Amino acid sequence: MQEFYVYHVVTERPMELNQIIVFDESHHSGVYERVMAKKELVEKIYENPNKYLDLEHHTKVALRELALEKVRQDKYPDYPSRLASLYVSTRLEDAISWADFFQSLGRPVYQLVKLKVIGNSFTGDAHNCFDGTTNENTNLELAHHYWENLPNKKNAEPLMETIVNGTIEVIEIIKVYQEENYKKI
Repeated sequence: MQEFYVYHVVTERPMELNQIIVFDESHHSGVYERVMAKKELVEKIYENPNKYLDLEHHTKVALRELALEKVRQDKYPDYPSRLASLYVSTRLEDAISWADFFQSLGRPVYQLVKLKVIGNSFTGDAHNCFDGTTNENTNLELAHHYWENLPNKKNAEPLMETIVNGTIEVIEIIKVYQEENYKKI
Protein backbone atom coordinates (compact mmCIF):
# COMPACT_ATOMS: atom_id res chain seq x y z
CA MET A 1 0.00 0.00 0.00
CA GLN A 2 1.16 3.47 -0.86
CA GLU A 3 0.08 7.00 0.06
CA PHE A 4 -0.72 9.25 -2.91
CA TYR A 5 -3.03 12.05 -4.02
CA VAL A 6 -5.60 12.02 -6.82
CA TYR A 7 -8.68 13.87 -8.08
CA HIS A 8 -12.23 12.57 -8.31
CA VAL A 9 -15.29 13.75 -10.22
CA VAL A 10 -18.22 13.23 -7.85
CA THR A 11 -21.29 11.99 -9.74
CA GLU A 12 -23.25 9.71 -7.41
CA ARG A 13 -23.82 11.92 -4.36
CA PRO A 14 -21.91 14.85 -2.87
CA MET A 15 -18.88 14.23 -0.68
CA GLU A 16 -17.85 16.05 2.48
CA LEU A 17 -14.47 17.39 3.52
CA ASN A 18 -12.60 14.80 5.64
CA GLN A 19 -15.00 12.06 4.54
CA ILE A 20 -13.37 8.62 4.66
CA ILE A 21 -14.23 5.92 2.10
CA VAL A 22 -12.91 2.37 2.26
CA PHE A 23 -12.75 0.00 -0.67
CA ASP A 24 -11.41 -3.50 -0.06
CA GLU A 25 -12.55 -7.12 -0.22
CA SER A 26 -15.37 -6.34 2.23
CA HIS A 27 -16.35 -2.88 0.96
CA HIS A 28 -17.57 -2.74 -2.64
CA SER A 29 -18.82 -0.06 -5.01
CA GLY A 30 -22.25 0.42 -6.51
CA VAL A 31 -20.90 -1.27 -9.64
CA TYR A 32 -20.47 -4.44 -7.57
CA GLU A 33 -24.15 -4.45 -6.59
CA ARG A 34 -25.33 -3.95 -10.19
CA VAL A 35 -22.98 -6.63 -11.53
CA MET A 36 -23.77 -9.21 -8.85
CA ALA A 37 -27.49 -8.74 -9.52
CA LYS A 38 -26.75 -10.09 -13.04
CA LYS A 39 -24.32 -12.87 -12.08
CA GLU A 40 -26.88 -15.69 -12.37
CA LEU A 41 -27.97 -14.37 -15.79
CA VAL A 42 -24.34 -14.26 -16.94
CA GLU A 43 -23.93 -17.93 -16.00
CA LYS A 44 -27.08 -18.79 -18.00
CA ILE A 45 -25.78 -16.81 -20.99
CA TYR A 46 -22.50 -18.73 -20.98
CA GLU A 47 -24.37 -22.05 -20.74
CA ASN A 48 -26.59 -21.24 -23.73
CA PRO A 49 -25.23 -18.22 -25.64
CA ASN A 50 -27.44 -18.69 -28.70
CA LYS A 51 -30.51 -18.04 -26.56
CA TYR A 52 -29.28 -14.53 -25.70
CA LEU A 53 -28.66 -12.66 -28.94
CA ASP A 54 -29.85 -9.18 -27.93
CA LEU A 55 -28.25 -8.09 -24.66
CA GLU A 56 -29.22 -4.93 -22.79
CA HIS A 57 -26.58 -2.48 -21.54
CA HIS A 58 -26.38 -3.60 -17.90
CA THR A 59 -26.02 -7.23 -18.92
CA LYS A 60 -23.12 -6.35 -21.24
CA VAL A 61 -21.53 -4.44 -18.36
CA ALA A 62 -21.93 -7.46 -16.05
CA LEU A 63 -20.37 -9.77 -18.65
CA ARG A 64 -17.41 -7.38 -19.00
CA GLU A 65 -16.89 -6.70 -15.31
CA LEU A 66 -17.08 -10.36 -14.31
CA ALA A 67 -14.49 -11.24 -16.97
CA LEU A 68 -12.28 -8.35 -15.86
CA GLU A 69 -12.55 -9.48 -12.25
CA LYS A 70 -11.71 -13.10 -13.08
CA VAL A 71 -8.58 -12.10 -14.99
CA ARG A 72 -7.57 -9.63 -12.28
CA GLN A 73 -7.91 -12.26 -9.55
CA ASP A 74 -5.98 -14.84 -11.60
CA LYS A 75 -3.14 -12.71 -12.99
CA TYR A 76 -3.10 -9.33 -11.24
CA PRO A 77 -4.30 -9.81 -7.65
CA ASP A 78 -2.37 -6.72 -6.45
CA TYR A 79 -4.40 -4.44 -8.73
CA PRO A 80 -7.57 -2.92 -7.28
CA SER A 81 -10.82 -4.60 -8.24
CA ARG A 82 -13.02 -2.49 -10.48
CA LEU A 83 -15.86 -3.75 -8.25
CA ALA A 84 -14.29 -2.31 -5.09
CA SER A 85 -12.60 0.89 -6.15
CA LEU A 86 -13.04 4.54 -6.93
CA TYR A 87 -12.38 5.99 -10.38
CA VAL A 88 -10.01 8.95 -10.18
CA SER A 89 -7.51 11.03 -12.16
CA THR A 90 -3.89 11.54 -11.31
CA ARG A 91 -3.92 15.03 -12.84
CA LEU A 92 -6.38 17.84 -12.13
CA GLU A 93 -6.61 18.64 -15.86
CA ASP A 94 -7.77 15.09 -16.59
CA ALA A 95 -10.41 15.25 -13.85
CA ILE A 96 -11.76 18.49 -15.32
CA SER A 97 -11.94 16.82 -18.75
CA TRP A 98 -13.86 13.86 -17.25
CA ALA A 99 -16.27 16.29 -15.52
CA ASP A 100 -16.88 18.08 -18.83
CA PHE A 101 -17.41 14.72 -20.58
CA PHE A 102 -19.90 13.51 -17.96
CA GLN A 103 -21.83 16.77 -18.19
CA SER A 104 -21.96 16.49 -21.99
CA LEU A 105 -23.69 13.12 -21.51
CA GLY A 106 -26.20 14.66 -19.12
CA ARG A 107 -24.73 12.85 -16.11
CA PRO A 108 -24.96 14.97 -12.94
CA VAL A 109 -21.62 16.21 -11.66
CA TYR A 110 -21.64 17.48 -8.09
CA GLN A 111 -18.05 18.20 -7.18
CA LEU A 112 -14.41 17.93 -8.07
CA VAL A 113 -12.41 16.79 -5.04
CA LYS A 114 -8.82 16.04 -4.09
CA LEU A 115 -8.26 12.76 -2.26
CA LYS A 116 -5.53 11.23 -0.16
CA VAL A 117 -5.33 7.50 -0.81
CA ILE A 118 -3.56 4.86 1.24
CA GLY A 119 -3.92 1.87 -1.02
CA ASN A 120 -3.24 0.60 -4.49
CA SER A 121 -3.93 1.92 -7.96
CA PHE A 122 -4.12 0.85 -11.57
CA THR A 123 -4.08 3.21 -14.54
CA GLY A 124 -5.25 1.93 -17.89
CA ASP A 125 -6.77 3.03 -21.16
CA ALA A 126 -10.55 3.37 -20.86
CA HIS A 127 -10.74 2.61 -24.59
CA ASN A 128 -9.79 -0.98 -23.64
CA CYS A 129 -13.07 -1.39 -21.79
CA PHE A 130 -15.51 -3.36 -23.89
CA ASP A 131 -19.11 -4.40 -24.20
CA GLY A 132 -19.39 -7.92 -22.86
CA THR A 133 -20.49 -10.60 -25.32
CA THR A 134 -22.13 -14.00 -25.00
CA ASN A 135 -18.71 -15.59 -25.68
CA GLU A 136 -16.82 -16.07 -22.41
CA ASN A 137 -13.46 -16.65 -24.13
CA THR A 138 -13.79 -13.38 -26.04
CA ASN A 139 -14.61 -11.53 -22.83
CA LEU A 140 -11.60 -13.06 -21.05
CA GLU A 141 -9.29 -12.21 -23.96
CA LEU A 142 -10.50 -8.59 -23.92
CA ALA A 143 -10.07 -8.51 -20.13
CA HIS A 144 -6.44 -9.62 -20.50
CA HIS A 145 -5.95 -6.83 -23.05
CA TYR A 146 -7.31 -4.29 -20.53
CA TRP A 147 -5.18 -5.39 -17.56
CA GLU A 148 -2.04 -5.77 -19.69
CA ASN A 149 -2.60 -2.15 -20.74
CA LEU A 150 -2.00 -2.91 -24.42
CA PRO A 151 -2.61 -0.28 -27.12
CA ASN A 152 -6.32 0.17 -27.73
CA LYS A 153 -7.84 -1.40 -30.82
CA LYS A 154 -9.52 1.89 -31.78
CA ASN A 155 -6.14 3.41 -32.68
CA ALA A 156 -7.24 6.35 -30.55
CA GLU A 157 -5.22 8.48 -28.19
CA PRO A 158 -5.36 6.65 -24.83
CA LEU A 159 -8.10 7.83 -22.46
CA MET A 160 -6.57 7.15 -19.08
CA GLU A 161 -8.62 6.01 -16.11
CA THR A 162 -7.20 5.27 -12.71
CA ILE A 163 -8.86 3.07 -10.11
CA VAL A 164 -7.87 3.12 -6.44
CA ASN A 165 -8.71 1.10 -3.38
CA GLY A 166 -7.81 1.24 0.29
CA THR A 167 -8.57 4.11 2.65
CA ILE A 168 -9.56 7.25 0.79
CA GLU A 169 -9.98 10.67 2.43
CA VAL A 170 -11.50 13.81 0.92
CA ILE A 171 -8.90 16.48 1.68
CA GLU A 172 -10.17 19.32 -0.52
CA ILE A 173 -13.34 20.24 -2.38
CA ILE A 174 -11.91 21.99 -5.41
CA LYS A 175 -15.13 22.88 -7.21
CA VAL A 176 -18.86 22.55 -6.55
CA TYR A 177 -21.21 21.97 -9.49
CA GLN A 178 -25.02 21.95 -9.40
CA GLU A 179 -25.33 22.33 -5.62
CA GLU A 180 -29.04 23.11 -6.02
CA ASN A 181 -29.55 19.67 -7.63
CA TYR A 182 -27.94 17.57 -4.87
CA LYS A 183 -29.81 14.37 -4.22
CA LYS A 184 -30.92 13.76 -0.67
CA ILE A 185 -28.27 11.75 1.14
